[in-house]
Amino acid sequence: MADMIARFEAMLAGGQDSPMLRLSLGNALVAAGRSEEAVAHLEHAVAQDPSYSAAWKLLSRQLLAIGEPARALQACERGIAVAREKGDLQAAKEMEVFARRARKQMEPPSSQP
Repeated sequence: MADMIARFEAMLAGGQDSPMLRLSLGNALVAAGRSEEAVAHLEHAVAQDPSYSAAWKLLSRQLLAIGEPARALQACERGIAVAREKGDLQAAKEMEVFARRARKQMEPPSSQP
């Protein structure tokens, strides 16, 4: 995995920046357990191509993973709209699940007697 990350980073450093490269690097970083680093690249991917539903989906999931439910919810809402517009219904459904999880994480803890 480290080799793949290094290869993607070298491509990026060489000026081959693209949403697909950022998504690929983000995926590799996630697989290596480096979610916070992945988020930065995924944010670049959606900034470069706001209609990239796969990047929105992975970004949403990783924001949840690093404990950023409010940011995850925002990414889900944008991503769901993009995915529906493109007809990518599976991605929209997955992000709807992430959005529910984000809302649940943002709820105040219930007090039990």
